[in-house]
Amino acid sequence: MCLILLAWQHHPDYPLVVAANRDEFFDRPARAAAFWDEAPDLLAGRDLQAGGTWLGVTRRGRFAALTNFRDPPSHREGAPSRGELVTGFLLGDEVPEAYLESLLPRAGDYNGFNLLVADRGALFGFGNRAGGVRRLAPGVHGISNGALDEPWPKVREGRAALSRALAAPNAPDPEAILELLADDAPAPAAELPDTGVGAEWEQLLSPRFIRAPGYGTRCSTVLLLGRDQRAVLFERTYTAEGLASGTVRHRFELQLGL
Repeated sequence: MCLILLAWQHHPDYPLVVAANRDEFFDRPARAAAFWDEAPDLLAGRDLQAGGTWLGVTRRGRFAALTNFRDPPSHREGAPSRGELVTGFLLGDEVPEAYLESLLPRAGDYNGFNLLVADRGALFGFGNRAGGVRRLAPGVHGISNGALDEPWPKVREGRAALSRALAAPNAPDPEAILELLADDAPAPAAELPDTGVGAEWEQLLSPRFIRAPGYGTRCSTVLLLGRDQRAVLFERTYTAEGLASGTVRHRFELQLGL
């Protein structure tokens, strides 16, 4: 993922609301969100090149998602896939803090990443380039390709947009959240971060929804975990031209005794 907005213990009926855009090269094959044949309690998209995922949830209410940390000079070819960090938590039993702490000895083996993991009791984040293991307080958070809650325009404005969407009548509305993820307005040049990709690419990568040559927002995901143990995941996929190409909808009951 390249933008994750989430409301943790913020909405009275939904302890966790996630709105996320996955930005990736369009020639990297992937599968839309579905329950995995070999792990039927796991609902996630799939990276068909490396086999992992960027965001997923289980029937036990475990959630994990990952963004890359943008730092081109430190990128290493042949590093292990960061997607395995997401599935490692989702398919395991460790509580969030313990799982992230178990990664510390080998976190440097991976290219830069930010990882969010949660169960029904706690939400933690960890970045191997910025910050240690951190417990997230209740509220609305955001992360892109910098540090957690770093106020890049897309993060700052995305958090505000999600807060407004959750305060609207009959919220949360998955379609309204998908709409806020589709905002393709670039940030003002004066507010752009300097991550080492050059001014032109900083501008191309600044919107919530990205359109760039061969690269862009591949899918938008909305996840709602309710206090009534009901869960909803909507995922909308996009073509290289930025056109919607399909939407999958999953509604399921959380089975916390599993």
